[in-house]
Amino acid sequence: AAGAPFQYIVAEKRGAQRNVGLIQLNRPQALNALCAALMREVKRALDAFESDPHVGAIVITGNEKAFAAGADIKEMQSNTFQQCYKAGFLDEWDRVSKVRKPVIAAVNGYALGGGCELAMMCDIVYAGEKAQFGQPEILLGTIPGAGGTQRLTRAVGKSLAMEMVLTGDRISA
Repeated sequence: AAGAPFQYIVAEKRGAQRNVGLIQLNRPQALNALCAALMREVKRALDAFESDPHVGAIVITGNEKAFAAGADIKEMQSNTFQQCYKAGFLDEWDRVSKVRKPVIAAVNGYALGGGCELAMMCDIVYAGEKAQFGQPEILLGTIPGAGGTQRLTRAVGKSLAMEMVLTGDRISA
């Protein structure tokens, strides 16, 4: 991926023919919390891989402990709805679901809140034995954003989606 170096992700081409774009979320001290700067970097890497004719698929992953433990709450907590709306708060997030090449989420560890939503935006989700999916926003007095409730219902059915959203409980792979 071209341009300025990345601070919060590692982006590289992998595979015998270097035709797989790999985006590894790399904020281990924050369990890969999805701050705005990280999501801007993900968008830059996605744009580069999508325009590269040699890349046939893109993989987004985290580390053993966390795919992504959610949106960066510290960064968001003081924002009003009007500030978020005016600033296009979720614009970078939307890019994941609009990539024309197949995007695969390789999940191990926590995929919570925004992390679960990021995984669900991908075309395919591969989950390791330690994967934990959840929408714990209710525990903070809010509800999932970024299309989380709609995608979760399509992925796991209405009953389990309601249970996960209303209790904050997690499920394994």
